Amino acid sequence: MTDAKAVSRRNIVTASIAAALGLLLLLSLGTWQLQRKAWKENLIATLTARIDQPPQALPPRAQWPALTEADSEYARVKFTATWLPGEAFVYTAGSSLRPDVTVQGYWVFAPARLADGAVVLVDRGFVPTGRKDAATRSQGTPAGPVEIVGYIRWPESRGLFAPEDDVKANVFFTRDPKTMAAANGWTVDAPFYIDQELPVPAGGLPKPGAIDVKLPNNHWQYALTWYGLALALLWVYGVWLAGRLRRR
Repeated sequence: MTDAKAVSRRNIVTASIAAALGLLLLLSLGTWQLQRKAWKENLIATLTARIDQPPQALPPRAQWPALTEADSEYARVKFTATWLPGEAFVYTAGSSLRPDVTVQGYWVFAPARLADGAVVLVDRGFVPTGRKDAATRSQGTPAGPVEIVGYIRWPESRGLFAPEDDVKANVFFTRDPKTMAAANGWTVDAPFYIDQELPVPAGGLPKPGAIDVKLPNNHWQYALTWYGLALALLWVYGVWLAGRLRRR
């Protein structure tokens, strides 16, 4: 075998190994996306079923340590509580979960005391930027016990590009009960918070409402992309190999 043929053979072997590894990687990524698609569809079905069910009694305080996000996120609940003084605000530029919220404003969070004395933080609803001050909202906060219907929600993780909280202005950029409670000197017992659906305040603000789970599910497109790249790699390799073999 001449040196040129030996080099050509080594090149073919090396390229074939690289193509095989690349093909395996692309096919694996495509299959992984199909698995993610099935997982996401199951998650959407589970969460949709939770928000569509009649409200159940909020689990008692003794059960809170056993609750997890996986088994209780978006669970629709009802309970009786008394509002405590104070509000905190989470900035929003619109909501994918609330189709009726399409402008900038704030989610108004307030502590509420349950009949057993435990305190839970409640997202009472949306106010536009010009109605942040409670004095601009008629009717105010109702006194005495009130029955609340809402959804169990778990604290958000701070995104990589989330702005720093403006503690001085009491404005936050993630829905994190511990952070808001610490900044306001509240004692909050629940590890979760409640997204209020009902009742709607007499003055209309803050504006609570039903939520609609709309999780992105683009895994089918991603899978097609990876499988398409695998086919493209196979075609390029085949054309290259055919050319090499013709020149031998």
